[in-house]
This record gives sequence, structure tokens and C-alpha cells, in this order.
Amino acid sequence: MDAKPTIDADLKNAVRDKYAGVAKGVTSGGCCGGSCADPITSNLYSEGETSGLPAEAVQASLGCGNPTALIDLKPGQTVLDLGSGGGIDVLLSAKRVGPTGKVYGLDMTDEMLALARRNQQQSGATNVEFLKGEIESIPLPASTVDVVISNCVINLSQDKSRVLKEAFRVLKPGGRFAVSDVVVRGSVDPAIRKNVELWVGCVAGALGEDEYRTALADAGFEQIEVDPWRVYDVNDARQFLTDAGVDPDVVETEARGKFASAFIRAQKPKSCCGPECCS
Repeated sequence: MDAKPTIDADLKNAVRDKYAGVAKGVTSGGCCGGSCADPITSNLYSEGETSGLPAEAVQASLGCGNPTALIDLKPGQTVLDLGSGGGIDVLLSAKRVGPTGKVYGLDMTDEMLALARRNQQQSGATNVEFLKGEIESIPLPASTVDVVISNCVINLSQDKSRVLKEAFRVLKPGGRFAVSDVVVRGSVDPAIRKNVELWVGCVAGALGEDEYRTALADAGFEQIEVDPWRVYDVNDARQFLTDAGVDPDVVETEARGKFASAFIRAQKPKSCCGPECCS
């Protein structure tokens, strides 16, 4: 059996507190997510996609990509969004799967769940259900979901291997995994990596490209793709790094081209009947 990593309760609470603060900020009329001029969370969705969505769902978006654009969702499918936040990707998916489909949003933060449910009510989506829980222990039966999506959340987990195994468990045979996440490309000095990851919001540490592929394969997935699409310019983090007491010129030289948002896709085998496959 895989050894479970030691869970740092303070780190877990820091993640929860951060996203609770975002939800509160959005609710109070602040600017805390994708509507701000942030090089990571901005310009991820087209106006056509966000038109008709509640403004607070868009403002609470803290992702690093658009997972709903990664995959062709079909009417009648069941979708699960890991770390659903304010619900933007859930609501976009709900439009695509239609009234005969179902979309679950899973989040551990009460404030985000309250915001997401309010956004659901405002949007009129009736094929959506938001669940409280942790992505390391998904509260759904095995082989019940057609597609698992996520938007810059798996990198926050301290047990990423468990998250991927749970995603594999709940997917039906032939089900698909399509997420946006931050990856590290090559080796980076640990101190520099820590500061850049804090800037991009990956307080628990992002996986390397090869590490992500290996973890997905170990979970049982096949047809694995890790496709970096937006490489971060550390110059965008100059003020953040300076405030943290870090020389941005040193970081820029050491970390150039090393941090990126990536589209990550995989599939559960169509013929699958082990303990993680069949209910």
C-alpha cells in the first residue's frame, strides 16, 4: 500500500481560510478572482461563455485555465468538478450536459459552497448539486461519473496521488479526466520554487510534468496528456517577491520558463474491473 503523506493541518486550514476570504470578498463586492487584472486567473473564459452567468461566479474564479474547454461534454452526462469554488465551471458544464445530465461541485469551504449555491439559484440551474467534502475522499459511489474536471485545485492537495485515485474510482469505465493545473517544468531551487508557488497560489506545491504523468498512470489512467499552455512570466510577480524580501532578478533568471498552467487529460480504461473500477 502507498504510504500516506503527513497532513499539515495548518496548511490545510490556510487553504480553507484563503478561499473563505475570497468568497467573503466577492459577496461584499470586492475583487478577488478572475475579474481582476491577474496574469494567472484573468482571460480564461470568453465573453460568450460568461454571459448569462451570475457576476459573483465569474468574480470568484481563481483557476489557471478553462477545463470546460478541454473536453466535449454531451447531453445526459454526469460531471464532477473537484474544488468547485464559486461554481463557474459547474454552471458552464451544466449548460452543456443539459437537463438530462448532472453536474456535481465538490468543495470543502462553507463560504464557497454558500456562494456557489446562491449562484446556482440565480442562474436557474436545476441539474446541479454542490457537495461538501474533500477531494482526497470524494463522497460519491464508484463508477458514477462520466467526466472529472478541476481548475487549479489538485495542486493544493497534500495527497495528490490519493486525489487521482479517487477521481479514477468515481469515473465510469471509459470516463475522462480533464483538468487545468499548475506544473513545474524541470528543476528549480527549492527556495525560489516556494516563493513563486506562493505567488501563483499553489501553497501545497505543484507537481512536475513527469510527476503528474506518473501519478496518473499509477492511479490506473491511460491516454495521458500534460500540455503546458501558459508559461508564467516571473516579472509579473516583481512586487509580490520584493514584498516577500526576495530579489526578483535572481528569481527571474532561475525560474524562467519553469512554471506553467497546463491542460491535463487522461482516460479510465473502457474495460476495467479491479477493486478501483467496479462497484
